[in-house]
Amino acid sequence: MSTTPTSTQPDLLYSEEEEALRAAVRDLLTDHCDAPGVIARTESDAPHDRPLWKALTEGMGLAGLLVPEERGGQGATHREAAVVLEELGRAVAPVPYLTSAVVATEALLKCGADDLLAELAAGRTIGALAVALNVAPHGAYRTVRLADGVLHGELTGIADAAAADVLLVPADDGGLYAVAADAATVTPQVSLDLTRPVATVVLDGAPGTRLGAAEPAVRRALRAGAGLLASEQSGLADWCLTETVRHLKERKQFNRPVGGFQSLKHRLAQLWLEVVSLRAAARNAADLLATGDEDAAVAVAVAQAYAAPVAVRAAEEAVQLHGGIGMTWEHPAHLYLKRAKADSIAYGTAGGHRAALAELVDLRAP
Repeated sequence: MSTTPTSTQPDLLYSEEEEALRAAVRDLLTDHCDAPGVIARTESDAPHDRPLWKALTEGMGLAGLLVPEERGGQGATHREAAVVLEELGRAVAPVPYLTSAVVATEALLKCGADDLLAELAAGRTIGALAVALNVAPHGAYRTVRLADGVLHGELTGIADAAAADVLLVPADDGGLYAVAADAATVTPQVSLDLTRPVATVVLDGAPGTRLGAAEPAVRRALRAGAGLLASEQSGLADWCLTETVRHLKERKQFNRPVGGFQSLKHRLAQLWLEVVSLRAAARNAADLLATGDEDAAVAVAVAQAYAAPVAVRAAEEAVQLHGGIGMTWEHPAHLYLKRAKADSIAYGTAGGHRAALAELVDLRAP
């Protein structure tokens, strides 16, 4: 299923297979992930959409895109996973795809935990890396204490922990441990983005299975998470731009479409340039992650340094240019603004990635 280009030059175009994958995912989300349903879930005690997750994983096999076929997956690459995340971003889908099918999966790929990896790839098990959502690929993360063979400690800001069946927990002995979610106390935290809730995880003598060394697994997982998050932000920004243009074509003032006013045309034209540039940066990151290029870390830093401000601006413009309706709870614009704002600190801030980029390319500030 892999469509990785053989050229050494990044290929930012979508292949026929990738476009077919996009169409299939978009059709599924159109049928099963409408805005009123997502809003209703944010008001309930079950924010994650389990039926949608089942359709994406058991029905389409998308949880195993990054897993080789011989290890129970689909044998695809980060390029295909990026296409899925673009569509999930467009729908603000409340499923743990980024956290389980990308971040937790990448950690397990590094550890070689094939049995658990196959469970995640099949979608039967949801995994969550027990590292705070705001930690960048180059940032420090908290560990728990290993004593007498069991784990003790508290970790905060763990994304999608409430949906997880297994937690991948870094410990102070340098190991990464698999802990059954029901062996931990998972308490929801107040979260701006209600479609990707975070939680506090408390381990009080929880048993765990050592999977491997934590440091390389966590770094690989966070780098992939940051790189593919840019694709989610690209899809989100594209939805905001597309829906705002559609609304301004239909809304009239002084007996003419609002979108015909020159000042709004200029604003949307500038936003369009930023959105397509974001898509290019996200595609480049996904491509270099897929090929294992030595410059993948640079591409990820570039994508994240650019993605967050553009996604936030696109969402802010959507809210403002929809007028009064954009400020209502019933309209989905607020979901996109909240996701964009939460994503702006996920896996590192734009400023943090710019600082990391300066180190990577040896262009530090004087």
